[in-house]
Amino acid sequence: MSSSILSVRVNAFEREMLVAAAEQAHASLSDFVRRKALEAAEMAVMERRAITIPAEDWERFEAWTESPAVEIPALKELVNRRPTWQK
Repeated sequence: MSSSILSVRVNAFEREMLVAAAEQAHASLSDFVRRKALEAAEMAVMERRAITIPAEDWERFEAWTESPAVEIPALKELVNRRPTWQK
């Protein structure tokens, strides 16, 4: 897999903060910034409110929404389980 350079401008305080955080994570500054940027990007994509369904998949999606619910025993058990922090 090839890589490319991404340049980001930060002020002195921001750089010091990033360097300190990278050191605490036992990572290089580059690896730390890349990992955190990717985590933030993933969250931004997952929080997206609008979902686009391609026209060719619409009928299949409608059929899925109209199909009867399927009971999943493992999920039912999980819902009824006491949270670990309450034990």
